[in-house]
Amino acid sequence: GHNSDGKFIARAQRIEYDCELVPRRVGIFVERTKDGQVLPVPNVVVRDVACGANHTLVLDSQKRVFSWGFGGYGRLGHAEQKDEMVPRLVKLFDFPGRGAVQIYAGYTCSFAVSETGGLFFWGATNTSRESTMYPKAVQDLCGWKIRSLACGKSSIIVAADESTISWGPSPTFGELGYGDHKPKSSTAAQEVKTLDGIYTEQVAMGYAHSLVIARDESDAEKEKLRKLPEYNPRTI
Repeated sequence: GHNSDGKFIARAQRIEYDCELVPRRVGIFVERTKDGQVLPVPNVVVRDVACGANHTLVLDSQKRVFSWGFGGYGRLGHAEQKDEMVPRLVKLFDFPGRGAVQIYAGYTCSFAVSETGGLFFWGATNTSRESTMYPKAVQDLCGWKIRSLACGKSSIIVAADESTISWGPSPTFGELGYGDHKPKSSTAAQEVKTLDGIYTEQVAMGYAHSLVIARDESDAEKEKLRKLPEYNPRTI
């Protein structure tokens, strides 16, 4: 194989995985200089962590982002597809005023919200198209105040301002929430019209389904939520 999943041949007809069977402390964080030197990064205090299919992101108290794991499709954000065995600093967020405050990991991609409110993306949601090898601003969401973001297999859902926004390439299975008689996929970010005017506090996404937590503090908000169809698995 390509050494991306820890799989090895133990003996004839037997494949095993190189797994960590007990929790181990991650104590090494590094950066790579322009001339290729690998240097330790001191004083890392972890504030958040996010996991994709084969990669991991860390956000520390200094708003720095680190990534490690399988480097395919640029999901680590280091402008190369090299695998990283220990957390490596993502350079873009290591500048004054350009740190990150939120991190999210998708199946083959990564997101971060900067301290100025910009959303950055790297990796790929559609692996049959060109990958983004380092963090780039998501222009479709420029100016939106993002509260929550979640990733599925290849779809994305976002809670921002008074809207819920989603996008993802085909095939999709309704997780984007566009409704019947509408295109079920979109490569560009679109508002979920059935949730117009509903304040979404948090979003979550599985392999091919989505859930949101909506605010219902005022009478007007409660009335809007009452107008939505109710999920009833007995009708499926």
